[in-house]
Amino acid sequence: MDIWKGVLPEPEVRTVEDMREVLAYPACEQQGPLYYMYRDLALTDDDHAILREGGIRYDITVITPGSVCGEFIKTKGHYHPESPGGLSYPEVYEVLSGKAHFLLQSQDLTDVVLHPATTGDKILIPPGFGHVTINPGEDPLVMANIVSRNFESDYAFFRAYRGAAYYETDDGQFRKNPLYTRVADLRFHEAVDHPEVGVVREVPLYDLIRDPLIADLMNSPEAFTHIWENCLRG
Repeated sequence: MDIWKGVLPEPEVRTVEDMREVLAYPACEQQGPLYYMYRDLALTDDDHAILREGGIRYDITVITPGSVCGEFIKTKGHYHPESPGGLSYPEVYEVLSGKAHFLLQSQDLTDVVLHPATTGDKILIPPGFGHVTINPGEDPLVMANIVSRNFESDYAFFRAYRGAAYYETDDGQFRKNPLYTRVADLRFHEAVDHPEVGVVREVPLYDLIRDPLIADLMNSPEAFTHIWENCLRG
């Protein structure tokens, strides 16, 4: 992968079989890998020490282009557990290459947001929102994320409800998941900068690992309620 100049470990791979329980068409007969997850990356030993000291992790995920029986290829979807401060852990993403649709849904399903994003865009996932990433483009989607290393993602809700509140089909339509009996209408929100915490288009996400603010943001979300209250507005 030319985008990453460091050593890459063996990826975790999600296949059609792994994803079947969250697909729009679970009886789909397609097979094969859908996306690859490279966890806990660092360019140098010093960078890795900075990440560990800050309690954060830098990852890269590669989502292949195409569809699975009419649905664009996506990630499995998950929520984050609560941090010690009482809010669930947030996350920040950067599109390194390709096009992405970040689908966010609040835990009470009163808000469902679609973030379109392209190379260089950054997306904050606020506390209280589960999320799925979709590749609607013709090329691989390569994205990075920074997240706390102090928890494990919770996939149970998305497994129980066969995915997110909406499926994106490869004709560009968004179809409501019939297992969701009540859910908000899908709204669209463009990617925006968050200069208060250094999350801006001009600064690569990897560069933020050296700023203690990003570790605080990921691990102590209760100290940044002004950020979360505004990051999905507009």
